[in-house]
Amino acid sequence: MTEPPKPRSQAHARQLPRRFYTSATVETTQAGFALRLDGRTARTPAKRELVVPTASLGAALAAEWARQTDVIDPTTMPLTRLVTTAIDAVTGREDLVRAEIVKYAGTDMLCYRADGLDGLVQRQAAAWDPLLAWAHKVFGASFVVTHGLVHVAQPAQTAGKIATAVAAFDALPLAALHSLTTLTGSTVLALAVAHGQVDLATAWTAAHIDEDWQIEKWGGDAEAEVRRAYRLGEATAASLVLHQPMGA
Repeated sequence: MTEPPKPRSQAHARQLPRRFYTSATVETTQAGFALRLDGRTARTPAKRELVVPTASLGAALAAEWARQTDVIDPTTMPLTRLVTTAIDAVTGREDLVRAEIVKYAGTDMLCYRADGLDGLVQRQAAAWDPLLAWAHKVFGASFVVTHGLVHVAQPAQTAGKIATAVAAFDALPLAALHSLTTLTGSTVLALAVAHGQVDLATAWTAAHIDEDWQIEKWGGDAEAEVRRAYRLGEATAASLVLHQPMGA
C-alpha cells in the first residue's frame, strides 16, 4: 500500500531509529498474539497494541523485528507495515476500503489488452482469460475486455458482485486484499490469490506480463528491478495474511 523507497543513503540510515530492544517475542492475549519487545508491549504509531490473530503471523511479525540490526528500517518490514495499516487505518473504515477495492474492479487491469501486438495479446489472454472466467463462475461477476487504454464500462451488476465477494473480509485480511489489489492493478487477481485459485508467484507473473514483454524487447532497468523486488515483498506479506487459517 506504499510506494517503494529510494535507495537509502548513509545519511538516511543515521536518521532511522536505533534498535532499542534485545528480544522480539509473541505473547498470547485476549486480543490475539501480541508483539513484545523485551517483554514490553509494542504499539503502532497510533499507540494501539501491535497484535495479530494467529500464532504463525505473530512469529513472522517477531521475526521481522528480530532481523533488524543497528537501526529499525521500516522498508524491510512489510508485514509490520501491513499489520499497522490494518490496525490504525482500516479498522473502523472497512466499508471505505471495501469500496476502494470494488472501484478497482471497474478498471481491472485484466480487462485491458494490448493493441496490435499479437504475441503480447496471446500471453495476456492465456493468463488473464481463465481468471476472468473464474470470477464469473465463483462470484457471478462479468467483465468486458477491450484492446487499448480507452476506458470501457463494466456491466452494472459487476460492482455489486465484487462488493459481495469482499464483504466477508475484516480489517487485517481486507488490508492485505487492498494491498494486493493495488500492487497488481487487479481486484480479480487479488481475489484469486485470496481464494487459492492461483498462488502468489502465478499472480505476480500475470500482473507483470506487459512489463516482462518490454524487458524482453528493450532490456531491464536496475532501479525498476529494485522497485519490483520491494513490491514483491509487500505482496508476499499480503499473501501470508490472506492464507492464515484462523487459530493457526
